[in-house]
Formats: sequence, structure tokens, C-alpha cells
Amino acid sequence: MTPIKAAVSHAHNTPLSVETVHIRPPGPGEVEVTLKACAICHSDIHYAEGAWGGTLPAIYGHEAAGQITAVGDGVRGLVLGDSVVVTLIRACGSCATCGSGMPVLCGTPPAFQTPLTTLDGAPIVQAMNAGAFAERVVVDPSQVVRISPDIDPVAASLLACGVITGVGAVVNAANLRAGQDVVVIGAGGVGLNAIQGARIAGARRIVAVDMTPEKLAIAKEFGATDGVLATDDKPWRAAKKAMGKGADAVIITVGAIPAFDTAAQYLGMGGKVIMVGMPHSGATSTYEPVMFAATGQGMIGSKMGDVVIARDIPWMVDLYEQGRLKLDELVSQTWPLDQINAAIADTKTGSAKRNVIVFD
Repeated sequence: MTPIKAAVSHAHNTPLSVETVHIRPPGPGEVEVTLKACAICHSDIHYAEGAWGGTLPAIYGHEAAGQITAVGDGVRGLVLGDSVVVTLIRACGSCATCGSGMPVLCGTPPAFQTPLTTLDGAPIVQAMNAGAFAERVVVDPSQVVRISPDIDPVAASLLACGVITGVGAVVNAANLRAGQDVVVIGAGGVGLNAIQGARIAGARRIVAVDMTPEKLAIAKEFGATDGVLATDDKPWRAAKKAMGKGADAVIITVGAIPAFDTAAQYLGMGGKVIMVGMPHSGATSTYEPVMFAATGQGMIGSKMGDVVIARDIPWMVDLYEQGRLKLDELVSQTWPLDQINAAIADTKTGSAKRNVIVFD
């Protein structure tokens, strides 16, 4: 067992405790990654607050990048020293959903045992399959993608969740075609990447909807052609005016129920609402079903952008290297691990695009 520093959640809705824990070496079919960066996602915060339950103590964090420092027996395609992105997407590769190209929905129950314990040997949950608010992780090889060592790990960490979720929601879930129109509700970390995805896919108009003029200004820096304040009376009217018609796709990137309640109002005939944001468990939304039937509209859930990480992360890396996908600009600030609670507090203000924890 190796001692490492990690931010541990011992009780929901309380500050994380930065302490020393133990991590075991990788077993057969596992790899150890020494992390260099881990971004803070709102999902980590919601879990730590108890929004979706979960067993404690736990270590959260799932947007990470680092270097492979140990490899278990039977691992192929990954070697010591590889620079990698670490995701929460753990896939067996052989179930029906994996076989149909949807590894984010892998139906095989996890057999992976947590590699983490307290100093006295009590288990710590490796939350979200990663537990990356820690100096090292032991994960399944299906969760990692090798990248160039020349890429800044701070930027690379964003590819593990926020970028693939936003871009993938547009490219994979909405199947957006060049010339179509998109509304993105929420101009936070995932929303900005949905905007980037729409720009990359060749959208004609990209309308960002958010609560503040400041967020709308940032959205335009990432490719939004128009901005609408969600606080306006019936903001979908302004969005439709900007597009000249209803949207072909509306991407909801926030977990606020009002966004779900009103999303269909932005749609045109045959348009689709793509649900990415995750409200708290038990929250419900209301729709008028006849309108969907009469207009040929639809609603689709999108988990992690419906990505296949071995396919999608490499082409996003290539776009980043070409300057066509913004990653560095998404980073608001970097923080050491011992300041993680301050970084979380800053993230909760809504002003940060992405805060990133860096490890020495």
C-alpha cells in the first residue's frame, strides 16, 4: 500500500478533508496513474453535497490527466510513462450496449474493488470510478486514453468530462448537420463546449441562453452567434428571432428545472431537446406531450456526450493542437490540493469556467 494525499468526503455537504490515505498497487487488468491535474466538475460538487446519495467516506474527482506509473498483468496498449487522460467511463467492451457503440451505458455490473483505504484499513469509495481528487488513481484501462506528452495536463484534464460531454452532446447525440441552428441553455463549462461543438459541426446560428450578460459575452468568445438572457420574459422569442425560426437542437447543460420546463419552447418543427444537465434526484419537469407528437419533436438524454473515448478524445486533441478547439481558455484558475475547498466554493459561485487542481 502506498500513502498518498487525497481530499476525502466524510459527510455530505461538509468541506472535504485533505489527508493521507492508502492506495494499493494495480492488480491484473488495472493501471496506476500518477495525476498531474484534476478539474472540478459540478457533478463532483453535487455528489459531495448528497444530491444523489452515495456511500461515504468517498473520494470524488473524475476529470483528470497524468502519467502511467504502474501496469498490472494482462494490460495491453499502455506502458509505463504514457501520458493519459483519465475518465469515469468504465466499459466491459462486450455487453450489448458496448457492442452497439455506447460504452457510456455499459450494462456490466462493476467488479472493480476500491483501491483506497484509510490509514487504519477501512475502505474508501472510489467515487465516479475515478477518485481523482488524489495524487494517484488505480483504474481500469478502458477509462484512459493515451495522449501526447507535449499537451499541458491542465488542458488535457478537461477532455475527461466537460469537453467530451458538451461537444459530444452536439456531435453524437444531436447529430447536428452543417447549417442547422442550435440553442445552448447554460454557458458554464459544459455549455461552452456544446457551443464549441456546434461551431465545429458548422451550425448556422448558435444561441446561448444564460442568466448574466457576462456569461453571454464569454459564450460569444467560444462561438455563440447570439446571446439571450434567461431572465427575460419568454426568452425563446428572442432566440427564435435571432435564428429566424425554431432551433433544430436545444442543448440543456444545466440542472435547473426551469430550463427543462421551457426548453421545448425554443424548438422548431422536428427539433430535439438534448438533456445533459442533471437535476437533483426527485426533481421533476412537466411537458405538454401533444405538442411533441404534433410537431415531430423529441427529447433525448445524453450521458457524457455519448462518446467512445478511444474514438472521440483523439480527434478533439487534434483539433486542440490545430487551435480549433479551445481548452486553455476554459481554465479559470489552478489550485493546489490543499485549497480544494476554496476552489469548490469559487466554482459554486458560477463565475468560473473550470477550476483545476494541480499536483506537484
